[in-house]
Amino acid sequence: MVEGDDTLDPEREAALLDERARALARPLARETQTGPLLELMHFRSGEQDYALETRFVLEVLRSLEQLVPLPGAPEALRGLTLLHGEALAVVELAPLFGRAAPATHGPVLVVGTGRPELGLRADAVEEVRLVSRDSLLPPPPALGNQERALVSGISRDGIIVLEGEALLGDGRLFFDLSEERTA
Repeated sequence: MVEGDDTLDPEREAALLDERARALARPLARETQTGPLLELMHFRSGEQDYALETRFVLEVLRSLEQLVPLPGAPEALRGLTLLHGEALAVVELAPLFGRAAPATHGPVLVVGTGRPELGLRADAVEEVRLVSRDSLLPPPPALGNQERALVSGISRDGIIVLEGEALLGDGRLFFDLSEERTA
C-alpha cells in the first residue's frame, strides 16, 4: 500500500499474497444438480436451440431419402416421408413460435410414445444432456398461451425445453391428409 501507516512490511505482504493464491488455486465447487434430472436431446432448428426429453425421441434420421412436400400444406408441415413402411409427417417448430420456417434440410427426430407419431426437422442434433428440472426457468411471458403450453422451461443457456406430451397432443402438428373433407 502507498500511504505511510497503511504500508505492509514485505513479510506480511508475501503472506497476504500467498493466502490469496491458495484461495484462487482451490478447485471450484461443482454445481450440484437438485431435483429430478431430465435426460434431454439438444437440437438446433433455425436460429433457436431446443431440447426434448429422450423418452419421446424414438430415433434420429440423419438424412431423409425422400421427403415429399405437399402443395398448399400449412407452413409447419415440411412434408411426408416413409418410415418403416408408414407415412410420417415431418414438421417445423419455428412456425409454432411465430417465426418463418427455415428452408434448409437436416436430420429428423422421430418422436412419439411407443410408436413414431411425428418427425421434427432440425438443422443439427447436438447432444444428450442431463438437466435438473429445478434449474429450468419458466417460459417467458412474451409467449402466447399455445406456445407456452409447448414449453417446459428454458435452460440457463437459453435452450427451449419442449413439453413432449403437449407437443404430441398439439392439433397444429397433425393434419387430415384424406381427400374427403367435410365442410
